[in-house]
Amino acid sequence: MHSVFDVMSGQAVLAAQAVGDGIPVVFLHAAVCDRRMWRAQLDGLGAGYRAIAYDRRGAGDTRAEPATHSAVADLIAVLDAATGDAPAVLVGCSQGARVALDAALMHPARVRGLVLISPTVAGAPEADLAPAMQALMQSLKAAEAAGDIDRVNALKARLFLDGPLAAEGRVGGVLREQFLDMNGRVLRAAPVGVSADAVPAFDRLSECQAPTLVAWGSLDFPHIQERARLVAARLPHGTPWEVAGAAHLPSLERPADFTARIAAFIRRPDGAA
Repeated sequence: MHSVFDVMSGQAVLAAQAVGDGIPVVFLHAAVCDRRMWRAQLDGLGAGYRAIAYDRRGAGDTRAEPATHSAVADLIAVLDAATGDAPAVLVGCSQGARVALDAALMHPARVRGLVLISPTVAGAPEADLAPAMQALMQSLKAAEAAGDIDRVNALKARLFLDGPLAAEGRVGGVLREQFLDMNGRVLRAAPVGVSADAVPAFDRLSECQAPTLVAWGSLDFPHIQERARLVAARLPHGTPWEVAGAAHLPSLERPADFTARIAAFIRRPDGAA
């Protein structure tokens, strides 16, 4: 049975949920989603592990006033509340992967393994976008400048759910509705301030000793795919995994595959390939 609970971190009240017992596995959502993106993984892993997900500031049911804060400190507060002092496997997507990696560098004793999906990494090389990608991003920037939230939401679904290397509308039905609802709440949320975490993670990848599975979708932005490959190659214990036919949120598109792969990684992190 899922338990839903609040975690205090500074002036924020982080909305979290957990299921099961055993090795803790904490899920950190992408900036365009909330903790609901991990439903399949919570259900699938809750039978053998303590699976935990929470809404970061500005997403889902978390409540926070505008303030400079630490996203890593928020994560540590969730770990303290839900796992005690047991080291956890951190599973993060996009910006959630950045928080997970930063936490592994700042608090290595709290992390037993990492799964980084389409990771954002501070200090990574700047993107060199092809003209077609630049045009898509300009459309997004124009919609943001105009304050057209519905248009921004539709464009982000086009870019991050369908993928810029695929046709618009590739992913439809319930999954698209879920994405539009999650990201729509993010876009309409009140400002919460910025994270003050400043970890030069890309230049410190060699310091991260946690076994790490690095995943990306073959339909994601080419520069994100290349960054994921670089991260996997630079980590001392990194294993790459390209998910064919998926975009920026492959765990959402391939829930059964990801749940099985995460379970296999927990059992044998040194044999993730």
